[in-house]
Amino acid sequence: MQSFVIEGGRPLSGTVRAAGNKNGALPILAATVLASEPVVLSNVPRIRDVETMVELLADLGASAEWTGANEVTVDASSVSKTELDPVLGREIRASFLLAGPLLARFGRATVPPPGGDVIGRRRLDTHIHAFMELGVEFELNGAYDLRTDGLRGKRMFLDEASVMATENAVMAAVLADGDTIVGHAACEPHIQDLCHFLVSLGARIDGIGSNILRITGVDRLGGGSHRIRPEHVEVASFAALAATTGGDVTIEDVEPDDLISIVPAFRKLGIALEVGDTTVRVPPGQELHVVDDLGDQIPKIESGIWPAFPADLTSIAVVAATQARGTVLVFEKMFESRLFFVDKLVSMGARIILCDPHRVVVTGPARLYGQRLESPDIRAGMAMVIAALCAEGESSIGNIGQIDRGYERIDERLRGLGAGIERADL
Repeated sequence: MQSFVIEGGRPLSGTVRAAGNKNGALPILAATVLASEPVVLSNVPRIRDVETMVELLADLGASAEWTGANEVTVDASSVSKTELDPVLGREIRASFLLAGPLLARFGRATVPPPGGDVIGRRRLDTHIHAFMELGVEFELNGAYDLRTDGLRGKRMFLDEASVMATENAVMAAVLADGDTIVGHAACEPHIQDLCHFLVSLGARIDGIGSNILRITGVDRLGGGSHRIRPEHVEVASFAALAATTGGDVTIEDVEPDDLISIVPAFRKLGIALEVGDTTVRVPPGQELHVVDDLGDQIPKIESGIWPAFPADLTSIAVVAATQARGTVLVFEKMFESRLFFVDKLVSMGARIILCDPHRVVVTGPARLYGQRLESPDIRAGMAMVIAALCAEGESSIGNIGQIDRGYERIDERLRGLGAGIERADL
């Protein structure tokens, strides 16, 4: 086990490059099972979750290997297994993304209950509903045993705009017989990236970027190459840590369209961002202040389905709010356990009221003091890193394997910006 030891109070400065999107790389790696020829993926984040997905592909029989620092080459033509390794499958939530491609190619898949962050109930009902609409039968007996005598296109309406369920439905439908219409589809940047990747292999998908996707099944998909889209959640994470430490940081390899809901939410906290064609700069010396609603009412930052503010950034927004003058309500609509980490911020000196599992009221600015902390999940872990960087004194954060699952070499990259952060063995 390792921890981060962080000395706070240092303004960060310099340039950092955004990594590839974790939630884009994982479904795209799963989708390589559909390809009849080799696929080369670049800008792949080298993080634990991605490495586990590569191991899952190899265990299924694919030739899957890192052929560069951030490049993975997959030849899935030799895949023969349809049952996921139960140990690997339980390590990541994204293991369930292999169900759709395996069903499309082989007509069956056996998938263990997936792992992932413990941030509340993460239902699979929408996945199963979509598969059943396409002609899949299933049994649940310790694992999800899915089978079909042939996928058939169908008009369906998802009961929630689930990101992973949308991805599974699309991956299953691209080789199904006939046309499929997926209504109430999620349309986050990483879903768009998956769809564009599939189209580059020969899939026929219309409506990319909207909540209605139309898929016409094809007989086969070929191979090719694809560059993973940059990680907008990481861009926002770096922007928040730069602003809260009073630093001057430029983030490179940015897709500005992916910040459509992030920039206005950060503006409510007084965080100014200079967005260029491929960069975001956080100017130095910002005095953060909450921008009240009309009539001097307390404003709200709330997550929602894209293009609303991403749920993965609510933890980051809470920490940023502790350093902004004023009061704001942060409303995390999706997961009932994501905000439970705020007790750790309170122990550092933050002024936060946990109203219920989904809402917190934050009043700032609060002087934070270094503490011994434990990371409960990927995003809360990064939020704690940001809190430690703007706190007085030394903090230690345990269970950093959670952070490593989502942020590539985060300690090295932060040291490049002048942060006092070291990795230590417990």
